[in-house]
Amino acid sequence: MNVVFMGTPGFACGPLETLAKSHHNLLAVVTVPDKPVGRGRKVSACEVKIRALDLQIPVLQPESLRNPSFLDEIAAFQADVFVVIAFRILPQKLFALPPNGSFNIHASLLPRYRGAAPITHAILEGETETGLTSFFLTKQVDGGDIIDQVSTPIDPEENFSSLYNRLSEMAGPFLLESLDRIARPGFKAQKQNVAEATPAPKIKTDDCLIDWSADSRRVHNHIRAFSYKPGAFCFLDDLKMKILGASREVSPNLPDLDPGEMFVDQKQLCVGTGDNPLNLTMLQPEGKRVMDARSFINGYRIKPHQKLQSFRKEVIN
Repeated sequence: MNVVFMGTPGFACGPLETLAKSHHNLLAVVTVPDKPVGRGRKVSACEVKIRALDLQIPVLQPESLRNPSFLDEIAAFQADVFVVIAFRILPQKLFALPPNGSFNIHASLLPRYRGAAPITHAILEGETETGLTSFFLTKQVDGGDIIDQVSTPIDPEENFSSLYNRLSEMAGPFLLESLDRIARPGFKAQKQNVAEATPAPKIKTDDCLIDWSADSRRVHNHIRAFSYKPGAFCFLDDLKMKILGASREVSPNLPDLDPGEMFVDQKQLCVGTGDNPLNLTMLQPEGKRVMDARSFINGYRIKPHQKLQSFRKEVIN
């Protein structure tokens, strides 16, 4: 099939490369305009553009997906289908152009976790399974008819970064299978069960703040869901602390700990929650490198009954 691919972050790069090396004809890649990034505000291309140029694929970077000149330009490719992975919401005038429609690959088992952050929300809710769904684009975000699905287990200790990378690796072969399904004579997509739909809205900074009064399972899932990026966080007095790794396996001989209260047990950094304590394994103090618990214990003097808090405490010298 003749395909135009649309995507932006690293998650879409593996599928893009798989498509480019397949029997399908990749005509062009559509992605976001270059923009300033980092402290130096250097204008940089996104990961999909960089990979597309390496593959010598034409790249389009429209400021607006509704611009008539862009719509004329992309229509001229005469693609059979548009493939969208981790991109923007497409207007109907755009996604309706190809004769075989436009489809998205979403990182959940739809209709579960519709929205911008399906991987994060699946881990937050303690799901033991997730996957990928290919579906045709409609006006309703993530609500179109399903082409195909593939599932994968979520390990109880798996965090966002590792699951993100696994799903990205799965997305390439899954993309090709979805294209092949569409091309089969008599293929019919399946409607979603709206009654089973759950949201996965975009993550805000405050969503990453740890509530130590929640039960240990919830806190553990919270840390997993935001690790390593952007990182679940709390405060140690006036110091912002990212908590990037934790385990529910702790010594049975710990004292009773209040929510957020820290205790060092044989070089393990334990902290109280709403029920059972957690063992913190990876941390990043504000302005410092990522470190394991032993390095943190050696570098910071933890006082008796000192707590990790959900607010920054003003320290008066």
